[in-house]
Amino acid sequence: MTPDEDIRVSTRQSLHAVAEKVIAGHQYRTIGTIRLAVRPGGFTSRDLPGTPVRLAVDGTDLVVDGRRLPLQGTLGDLAAAAGVECLGPEGAYPSSAKLGPDDELRVGGAAAVELYVAWVLGDAVLRAFAGDHYAAGLEPVLWPEHLDVAITVDEVNYGVSPGDSGIAEPYAYVGPHAPLEGPFWTQPFGAALLLDGVSAASLRAFFEEGHDLAARG
Repeated sequence: MTPDEDIRVSTRQSLHAVAEKVIAGHQYRTIGTIRLAVRPGGFTSRDLPGTPVRLAVDGTDLVVDGRRLPLQGTLGDLAAAAGVECLGPEGAYPSSAKLGPDDELRVGGAAAVELYVAWVLGDAVLRAFAGDHYAAGLEPVLWPEHLDVAITVDEVNYGVSPGDSGIAEPYAYVGPHAPLEGPFWTQPFGAALLLDGVSAASLRAFFEEGHDLAARG
């Protein structure tokens, strides 16, 4: 069942806040990087020194060293239960999450799955695409600033977004740093492909087309 727009928005905003102000903020203060990673059913921090060793979202729970904390109640209470500050990665970028410590989390199961499926698909296709064109092992990153999984090569961003104020549902994008013109480039940032029903082969073809057009300028 396709989630309605309100649930999509509240789920995206809630997961964004958890990613930025519970996971990435603590990770940045601990090991100096905001880079998160996609995992089946959610996303995760890197391995961390001390306690907690790892923070991850799995479905509608925050998993803290094996403990499962439901993504409900306030963002501040969730952070406290996880044993971390409710604070983004200050100094890395200006906070972009819309929810603060006193705001209630609202995560819909179907809406969350829609995002996780899109990220896992994007992560797999980006790894193959990067390995064929650039270097094997180039790792896609789930960036907490916009909650997109992406790589950047030759001044072009390739990624999968969870949706935003302009496009309500998950989509793939190709975003050259220097704007290009032509029928492929339909968005202010470049090109977009809605991911509902899109196969790995079709997503790869979208990235390939963007790569070829960007290389031609």
